[in-house]
Order: sequence, then structure tokens, then C-alpha cells
Amino acid sequence: MHREYQKWFSKPLNRRMELLVFGHSGARVLVFPTRKGRFFDFENFGMVEALREKLDQGFIQLFCVDSVDAEGLYSRQVPPEKRIQRHIQYEKYILEEVLPFTRHANPQPFMISMGCSFGAYHAVNLALRHPEFFGKVVALSGRYDLSTPVGEFRGLFDGYYDETIYYHTPTHFLPKLNDDRILQLLRRMEFTIAIGREDPFLENNIAFCQVLSEKKIPHDLYIWEGRAHKAEYWQKMVQLYL
Repeated sequence: MHREYQKWFSKPLNRRMELLVFGHSGARVLVFPTRKGRFFDFENFGMVEALREKLDQGFIQLFCVDSVDAEGLYSRQVPPEKRIQRHIQYEKYILEEVLPFTRHANPQPFMISMGCSFGAYHAVNLALRHPEFFGKVVALSGRYDLSTPVGEFRGLFDGYYDETIYYHTPTHFLPKLNDDRILQLLRRMEFTIAIGREDPFLENNIAFCQVLSEKKIPHDLYIWEGRAHKAEYWQKMVQLYL
């Protein structure tokens, strides 16, 4: 299996960023790590091995990116308005640096956005905001409203809320999205959402899928038994859904 390590200095983030590429051809898959995760976690969690057959046969190529969650959305060292601004810089890094890199490495036009846990938020949020780049989203055990506490999970903005947070909260901005051009782009995509029945964010996932239905955006919701919020479950999910 082809494995390639890449790093460069990112201007939007003003720091060095790293990523891993797996596979040699096929649909490009942008893989976001879990909460405050790293670019190598997907491999360490056994996810790459779970996809070995598809990678070896050239069906998919993975681009596993790093995160800056510890500096942004999950930081408690900076005020919430700066957390969301760091996230915007991260989105700019993905759009202006990572996506062009993937196209240079692989001209295949079809691209998938995917992630597990907090990575699922990144995958969904980016694809909803920039649907022109993606044909499919695979989101496993995700959370699509970061502003509201759920169970033991805190809201990430400490009660602060502004327009920027609104436009980075899928269950907030999507219900009011009425731009026909953007909706047509979204309706040519496929969303695959998977969540455990005992996952604290089950209701959030159901609510998100209800909005997708209202907007006539193709999607499938798979509810697994138990919490299903571990690598051993995600390994099986990616074999089925990616």
C-alpha cells in the first residue's frame, strides 16, 4: 500500500501542518481526526488496515489531515470569539492548501469528506458550506451543534454566540438555507450518517437528518447498537459505508 508523509508551513494557520496519504488512486477521501486528534490517528486506530483492500485495488485514496482543535474550538485558553476565528483559519487551510494538494496528487474529480467523532463535525460542516468540492460525506458518531451542552459534553463557546458560530453550526444554518444554487449542489451529494443508539448525540443526529429530509438532500442514517463510539466500531463502519 502506498503511504506518503507530507508537511508544509501553512500561511492561514501560521504554523507547520502535517498529513498522511494512503493509496494510489480512486476517489479522494479527506479524513478529519477525532477531537483534538492527529493526522496519524486514523492509521493508529486500525482504520487504514480496515480499508486495505479498497486502497490496494485503487478504489479510494485517503488524505488524513491534522487538527488545530486544541488551539481553536476545544481551547479554554482563548475567548470563544477567538476559538471560532481559529477554526475559520483552519477551514481556509483546508480549502486553499489541502484540497489543491489532493487534486495535484490525484486528478480524480470525486471527493468524499469523512470523519469520526469530532472529525464528523468537520466533515459535515465543510461539505455543507462548500458542496462544490464534494460528492459524498461519511460522518460517524458525530456532533452537529457545538453550542449546546449534551450530557457530560459542554458547549464549546461558553454561552457566547454570534453570526460566525451560526454559520458553522449545521443544525442551525441548514434549516434556513434557501439558496437554490447551493441546495442543488447539496442534493447531488450523498450523506451517510452513523451513530450508536446509546451515544449522547443520537438525538442531534436524528434532528440533523430530519433537516436533510426537509431540504431533500439524499442521506442514510444508520443507528448501531450500544454507544458504538470506539475504533472497533468505526473500523466496521468504514468497510460498510466508505
